[in-house]
Amino acid sequence: MTAAATTRLVDSARRIAPLAWPVFVGQVAVLAFSTVDTVMVARYSALDLAALAVGAAAYITIFVGFMGMVLAIGPIAGQLFGAQKTEAAGAQLHQAIWVALGLSALGSALLLMPAPFLYAAQAKPEVAEKVQAYLGYLALALPPSLIFQAFRGFNTAVSRPKVVMALQLGALALKVPLNALFIYGLPALHVPAMGAAGCGLASAIAMWAQLAIAWWVLRRDPFYAPFGLHVTRLDKPHWPSLKELLRLGIPMGLSILIEVTGFTFMAIFISRLGTTEVAGHQLAANLVSLMFMMPLGIANATTTLVAQSIGAGRHADAQRLGWHGLQIGAIVATVLGTTVYLLREPVLRAYTNNAVIVAAAMPLLAFVAIFHVADATQTVAAFVMRAYRVATAPMVIYAVALWGVGLGGGYVLAFNLTGLTPEPLLGAQGFWAASVTGLVLSGVGLCALMAWVLRHKTGR
Repeated sequence: MTAAATTRLVDSARRIAPLAWPVFVGQVAVLAFSTVDTVMVARYSALDLAALAVGAAAYITIFVGFMGMVLAIGPIAGQLFGAQKTEAAGAQLHQAIWVALGLSALGSALLLMPAPFLYAAQAKPEVAEKVQAYLGYLALALPPSLIFQAFRGFNTAVSRPKVVMALQLGALALKVPLNALFIYGLPALHVPAMGAAGCGLASAIAMWAQLAIAWWVLRRDPFYAPFGLHVTRLDKPHWPSLKELLRLGIPMGLSILIEVTGFTFMAIFISRLGTTEVAGHQLAANLVSLMFMMPLGIANATTTLVAQSIGAGRHADAQRLGWHGLQIGAIVATVLGTTVYLLREPVLRAYTNNAVIVAAAMPLLAFVAIFHVADATQTVAAFVMRAYRVATAPMVIYAVALWGVGLGGGYVLAFNLTGLTPEPLLGAQGFWAASVTGLVLSGVGLCALMAWVLRHKTGR
């Protein structure tokens, strides 16, 4: 890399960093919800931890796909903001809330009927009962969670991620004591110990509180005045705007759904192998999810700047930022992935003192460095293409690589369907090996597609 190229990369990093770090901190706070759940329930009982793994997989499967649809507001509002069409950008928030409300009704109904997930996991009756109680409370948490995603997407689009970060940290601060109260109980206040179900109740309370404060911020902060937002009522549904949100949001949501379910369905299938196997996977999965927040912050910041540059007609700047965001994400992921791999044993012991669960998770972290670099690369590439409103082709790549190779291949290896699986790849390790392969393939495919999109959009 020449000195001039290095200087340009550093300049891009200086533009990306102020937007990336609040997203990173905020998303770590969001992930800390599940981390806190995992750590606290792991110390409560292995049975509740198994129920948490299955229930969390079911909730995430529903939430993330719908979240992706709502977050289509980001590139749309970002381009409008870059073009200085502030009122048009503000109007997108109301339309995104309508999308969130409709999806909330469907999602909450699915959470109250978890039979398909329980069947896929072949959950034992005692686990199934706990899963149902946990998801029942999360059905109450879904509506405020999805509506908040509209608020989050809008603020990211207009370069105001610190507000979202503050609210996410506040929700976490409320979640921790509520978790302790409802998981372990407090006889003095006649609060029973609820185990995994207590996590769901704590999340529901925290999410409604977070949404209430977000509404108050929209009402009181003068920053939002130029956007023409009405906080006492929703604008009527505007069908052209809803159509555009869904045109971009459906493939975005499906892409995120494929990406996440390629991972969460691992937990459901691994649960068939026993409580210890799924508990070990839960720790490893939570760790790589925590690591993912750094490239996710970089990807969010990059797509914001790219979308704003497109709206302002600065196409060369958009192209340069896209490539630099990809390079920065890969470099950071390489350093972080290598560090965690070298320190994997003490990191796992920070989760639990149960030597059996640590032993089950340890082999899975052998895949972490390659997994993380591939995950970071494909994520940044996908986000850059969303800034250009390209989402359908990435969805197809995800389906083939993550579902076909990752999940399908992992099932074949883990359960030795061909009779040819070597001993080290039986069980959970087979799923992780196939998942890494799928992520590498998706990274290669998405980077190639990104190169084509950038050349096509800029004429280079």
